[in-house]
Parts: sequence; structure tokens; C-alpha cells
Amino acid sequence: MKRSTLFVGQLAFTLLVCAFMLVPVVMSLLAGLTRNYFQGLSSGLTLDWLLQVWQAYSPTVWLSLQLAVACALCVCVVGVPAAYALVRMNNRFSRAFEELMVLPVAMPGLASALALLLTYGQFGGFRSSWLFILVGHVLFTLPFLVRPVMAVMQRQHLPVLEEAAASLGAGPIRRFFSVVVPNCRAGILAGVLMVVTLSLGEFNLTWMLHTPMTKTLPVGLADSYASARLEVASAYTLIFLLMIVPLLVALQAISARLSRGENR
Repeated sequence: MKRSTLFVGQLAFTLLVCAFMLVPVVMSLLAGLTRNYFQGLSSGLTLDWLLQVWQAYSPTVWLSLQLAVACALCVCVVGVPAAYALVRMNNRFSRAFEELMVLPVAMPGLASALALLLTYGQFGGFRSSWLFILVGHVLFTLPFLVRPVMAVMQRQHLPVLEEAAASLGAGPIRRFFSVVVPNCRAGILAGVLMVVTLSLGEFNLTWMLHTPMTKTLPVGLADSYASARLEVASAYTLIFLLMIVPLLVALQAISARLSRGENR
């Protein structure tokens, strides 16, 4: 069958858009693997820039991973019960609280960081700890887990399932962990995916809250852009992508698999 002119045009437009977005990324990654970016690939390929970045900035990578995992755990502990409570209440107070919870997302990251500094900045030990950044990340990412979990809970007809479990003698805590959480795991995992992604890449809030001893990966990336060679900054970008892309692909695959299982 002969393809229509409209299809060919749509395909060409799609390829052009993809090239417009992906070519700069590829060029940046290649800059981190060439000996001299201004000479191009003719200067030869090397891993020296990657090794140099790892030696100089590896603490920022480990700290970012630590923050992302800790943030995901904290948001799950707080966000899943909060989503459950908001769905069960379903009144004007719960809706007002939900809108209030989104406030840190609506505000600029620098404004949220300034509020935290004014409130808790006088506690020296806490201020210089990575836990201070963790608090900011939790406040910023909490709505990104609560919203998808609430959406899944509203689709799963949880009151009916809980009534069935209660008729079999299950208490509130047991119903929550044996009925609510398993039926909402796709939403929880989707929220965790978003939380980990945002925590790893968050710059504005983190830049304001960090200290010289608590630099995260995005802050170190900004430093490398400002004070190092272009090849070093590009190599840092490559390390960032190598770290985050497999994680995103794996979490997305798991989330899609769980979603298919819930739809059966």
C-alpha cells in the first residue's frame, strides 16, 4: 500500500523535532569523549575527562544518590498515608490541604529555600548537614507522589475492598498494608519515579541550601560549567546521564508492568 503524503510529512516533521532535541545532547556527550572539542573527533577519543570528573566530583554523585533514595523513602512514608487520608476524607478541608501541599511547587525554588533558611538556618549542625537539603527535597517532591497515588486510589474502589477485608476480621492497619498499598503500587512506583528524578536533578533549591561540604550532582555540574573546560563539563553531563537513564528506564518498565497487571 502506498503511503500517503500526509503520513510522510508527519514522519518527516517528527524526525526533525527529534533531531532538534537529540543532536545537541549527542554533541555534548561527544565533547566529553574527545581530546579537544574544538578540533572535533579528529583529535581522537579519550576517557581521561571522565576519569578527571570522577576523581574531582564523585562525592557529589554519591550524595545525590543518597539524597534521592532518602527522599523517596521519606516521601513514601509521609505521602502514601496522606493520599489515603485525603481520598477517604474527600471534603473541602482535604481539598484545601491538597492545594496547600502544592504550594512549594508553585513557588520558585529559591523562595522555598530562603524560607527554610530563615526558619532553620540558626541550627548550625542541621544547616551544615545533608539532612537540611533532604527537607527541602521532601517538601518539593511530596505532591508528585501524592497526586498519582490519589488518582490510583480513586480508581480502585478501595472502600469496597476494605469493607470485604473488614468483614474477614482485618483491622485498619492490616487493611492499609494488605489491601490499600498492594492495589496502589503502580501509583506509588510512578510517584517514586518522579521523586527520584526530581531529587537527582533539583538545582535551584539545592543551590541555595548546600554548603561546600554538601554539594549535589547538579550543583557540581554548574561549578564544572563555570570553572572548568568544556570537555570536563560535558563529561560530567555524560556521567549524570549514565547514572539516571538506566534508573528511569528500569522504573518506567516496572511501572508499566504493574499498570498492565492492575488493568487485567
